[in-house]
Amino acid sequence: MIIWTKDKDVIELDMISKDFGAFRAVDSLSFSAQAGEVLGFLGPNGAGKSTTMKILAGTLTPTAGQAKLCGHDIVTATRKAQSHLGYLPEGAPAWQDMNPDNLLTFLGQVHHLTGSALSKAKANALEMTSLTEATHQPIDTLSKGMKRRVGLAAALLHDPDILILDEPTDGLDPNQKHEVRALITRLSHKKTIIISTHILEEVEAVCGRAIIIAKGRMVADATPAELLARDPNHHAIELVTDLAAEALKSRLQNLPDIANIATIDSATVRLSPAAGQDLTDMVVTHLKAQNIALKKLNLRVGRLDDVFRNLTA
Repeated sequence: MIIWTKDKDVIELDMISKDFGAFRAVDSLSFSAQAGEVLGFLGPNGAGKSTTMKILAGTLTPTAGQAKLCGHDIVTATRKAQSHLGYLPEGAPAWQDMNPDNLLTFLGQVHHLTGSALSKAKANALEMTSLTEATHQPIDTLSKGMKRRVGLAAALLHDPDILILDEPTDGLDPNQKHEVRALITRLSHKKTIIISTHILEEVEAVCGRAIIIAKGRMVADATPAELLARDPNHHAIELVTDLAAEALKSRLQNLPDIANIATIDSATVRLSPAAGQDLTDMVVTHLKAQNIALKKLNLRVGRLDDVFRNLTA
């Protein structure tokens, strides 16, 4: 393991494309990730997420472009690049007739770990993924969630600088999801982590930044907060006063920074801000000045799933 400064790009993709015959799965994709960054990688089914993960892992060769891990080209210096990488593929494939101990022993030897170093690495990976009690249980008898954790233990075994996790909490129950997310947060202090996921709450829980792709192209690269602000209803206010909704609308028409005023029902009005800002103070002050009695005020927060649909539909 090497030490990287926070401003160092540990993962670099430059105009990566991947064709399967006439079909372009990834189209001129470029991004980078720095040391200590947890990056969410999102997109609908067929968007090119798993293809991009496989290119970064060195199991697929790009049709065009360049990818580097810790400065090593994944095509021309594959082994050096992969030595810095822990990869959890989609579905967490493993030899089903092995048990976790057998699997980690074999993979540790692949990573040139022997003796006490191998024993320590195995114990650490099993403990981090809460698999200690299942060490000698055949993998084909484990639950889907347990198999997922075996794959995560395999990715962590050699203490890599980079983790690429394809659906890391797939099949886990809520408690197990919480444990894995807490582990990712702890690991982020010394690793760069890319998480490909369909679970949008996971992005808000652990990712400092998210990239969204559709049809192989990037459509967003922003923090979760910046993505939420793209929802037209982020910081929208729903009001109930002593006036009927239509009468209230007419009294609010000339307020600044309001993009839209909608009637929800006979008593409720929704104000959508022009640029995602919080209108609460301005609206409450205006109502007081107009002697309008406020009965109810709800401040809405943007929804990542709505933003996701708008960007990828």
